[in-house]
Amino acid sequence: MSTGRKVFLWILSILLIIIAGIAVYAGKIYFDVKSTADKTYATVDRITESKRDKEIDYDAGDPFSILLLGVDTGDFGRTDQGRSDSIMVATVNPQKKTTTLVSIPRDTYTEIVGHGTSDKINHAYAFGGMAMSIATVENMLDIPIDHYAEINMKGMQDLVDAVGGVDVNNKLTFNYDGTDFPIGKQTLNGTDAVKYARMRYDDPKGDYGRQDRQRQVISGIINKMKSVDTLTNYTNLLDALGNNATTDVSWDTIKVLATNYRDAFSTIHSEQLAGDSFTGDGTTGENGISYQRASSDELARIQKELKEQLK
Repeated sequence: MSTGRKVFLWILSILLIIIAGIAVYAGKIYFDVKSTADKTYATVDRITESKRDKEIDYDAGDPFSILLLGVDTGDFGRTDQGRSDSIMVATVNPQKKTTTLVSIPRDTYTEIVGHGTSDKINHAYAFGGMAMSIATVENMLDIPIDHYAEINMKGMQDLVDAVGGVDVNNKLTFNYDGTDFPIGKQTLNGTDAVKYARMRYDDPKGDYGRQDRQRQVISGIINKMKSVDTLTNYTNLLDALGNNATTDVSWDTIKVLATNYRDAFSTIHSEQLAGDSFTGDGTTGENGISYQRASSDELARIQKELKEQLK
């Protein structure tokens, strides 16, 4: 399984587990899954007009996009708005039988739509929640964002515990928030898995090193979810998602996706919006703050690819 597919499955786990529930199970499990879908459903009041010329026809298999956010709310008792630690955009095209997944560095410098400033893209969530995040990503990528799916850090913690812990292979020794992480293979509970996935300042690879550890945790969750023991404990997984995830993809739409869009998930193409580091000098950002800036050519490359997938 490719790295992009693992990340995609993690952020879209709320959708894919529900789809699996429709396709595989019946009776009580079906209604348990539907209940979770209803619980996680939440619309967003958009702050900008949609870039769509017409409504998406899901029955006809129109391609669509979805903003995927992993946010740090629910992280060890944090109760404020928080920021988006992980930002991805997926375009789903059943005609081309492809899903394209683009990762956006959280420190990417861009206009924060609706706030009147330019800043790190992950600040959009802190300033204006999902509505401002959607507007900001739409503006930067110049594509419509049709839906969103969000899961908080407490959701990762609960998912790890629900599957009985995850196995990782640590590549460097470090201590984070009072917990030691030695080099080598180890099994982590939910609390330690979140710590393992969060550290970046002591990693010589910075945020890229952290993303590697996040992928290890994601892979560990997916591997455990394949086991019979986990399937018999599906209620804990649904509870973890129901209490920590939200999406504006309705139950009726999910049922259509389960039948008309399965081919789109068979091939997942991963992309990374690349940027160069710079430090704000008081004119482009706060003094001493580190940012990532994508070149105009790099941004145009990503925009073109996403637009092609939405045709």
